[in-house]
Amino acid sequence: MIRGYPRDASVLPGATLTLHVATDSPRFRVAFYRWGDGPVLVCRTGWLPGRHAEDGAADCDWDWPAYGIEIPPDWPSAVYIAEFEEEGRKRVFDLARDHGAALFVVRAHRSEASELRGGLLYKLPLATYHAYNVSGGACFYHQPPRSANPPGARVSLRRPGGGIGGPVWGAADHYDASSPRQSFAHWDARFIRWLLRNGYAPDFCTDLDIHADPGILQGYRLLLSAGHDEYWSEATRDAVEDFVADGGNVAFFAANLCWWRIHLVDGGAAMVCHQGGPRGAFDHWWPPSGAARPEDMLCGVSYRHGGGWWDGPRDSAGFIVQQPEHWIFAGTGLRRGDAFGQHSWPPLVGYECDGAPLDAFDASYGAVLSTMADEGGTPSSYQLLAAAPLGPHWQELPPRERHGPGEGVHAATLGIYRRNGSVFSAGTTDWTQVLGCGRDRRVERITRNVLDRLGSR
Repeated sequence: MIRGYPRDASVLPGATLTLHVATDSPRFRVAFYRWGDGPVLVCRTGWLPGRHAEDGAADCDWDWPAYGIEIPPDWPSAVYIAEFEEEGRKRVFDLARDHGAALFVVRAHRSEASELRGGLLYKLPLATYHAYNVSGGACFYHQPPRSANPPGARVSLRRPGGGIGGPVWGAADHYDASSPRQSFAHWDARFIRWLLRNGYAPDFCTDLDIHADPGILQGYRLLLSAGHDEYWSEATRDAVEDFVADGGNVAFFAANLCWWRIHLVDGGAAMVCHQGGPRGAFDHWWPPSGAARPEDMLCGVSYRHGGGWWDGPRDSAGFIVQQPEHWIFAGTGLRRGDAFGQHSWPPLVGYECDGAPLDAFDASYGAVLSTMADEGGTPSSYQLLAAAPLGPHWQELPPRERHGPGEGVHAATLGIYRRNGSVFSAGTTDWTQVLGCGRDRRVERITRNVLDRLGSR
């Protein structure tokens, strides 16, 4: 058995990547793959001496034997997989493996990014990966280790896992059990593959890069996020909101956005999140008992107005178009009241959905934005372009202002708002899977419209 993890999950070209590896084999080597239209083998190291190390606890730095590897200066910005190969054992590349691999990002040099005004920056949700990473026997959802200061659950970022190479907590996807949710393979890898197949050339970073250096956003026109982007630090959120205020655009082909606040501790080696207690959850973004800073102000939408369906086949009538004349629907042929994404595999709506607050949804009159929307942080310029009502049988319809669990209208909403820059939200985690399967060309056309409009100079 061989496992490993990066000390830091991103690096610049020409810098040194530190990998921590434990193995029972006397020798191992590292094969590096760049993820694009599938895996591309870019190099292998020579044989390195192997050393055994014991597992650590989920909330501690495992401090395994360290190996420094210089990243060639000509490597382009991309997501890379380091696959650990033991002597005498053949391996087949598997993006969904739960051991023997580590994920990291090569970022673009700042000077390169500054010349790309109009370029795309794709953000990986590293904090969300680690929130569900069960290496060491625990995560935020399973036997969470406790932190006293700051209060909450604590997990280490320096242990196997974090996108690949570790066990992941959660139910298997009924529609695609080939990779676990909350892993790179399940959502991000598919969106990146589609981007590159269709002529887009983004640079890459992690959410923790933005936390550490908000200036990384400078020079880009559009920030992209896909899949499940649940855990945000205050510094990351500040940086993205400042980016929008300065004219930058954001496209969230994702949901359950910015639902929990995290605190990075131990110099960025671990993170803490308070998710419940007698006085409420201190690190919920929206309520007064938490951060009192509704995520709607960033995303335009919130999970509390949508809902979740985690296990088994889900029921959905798709997104119902509200404003067919908007440029987002150009070339789709969609008319007011038409549905899309209802016959795809998986259904476009779910596994988790975000929405704007609605007072009503009527088949004849459509969606009615709540008269109290501004109280919950919905931007005044938010345009509700399509909505998918969630029935009472959905597995979670969260509580929110003025409503208990299941009360009121819950819906996934697709929309956009402008605050100097523009912010688009698709309102569903599974946009990527439908986009990748090609079974609803209207989803692909909407994606192109968003990228081409918001990513242009």
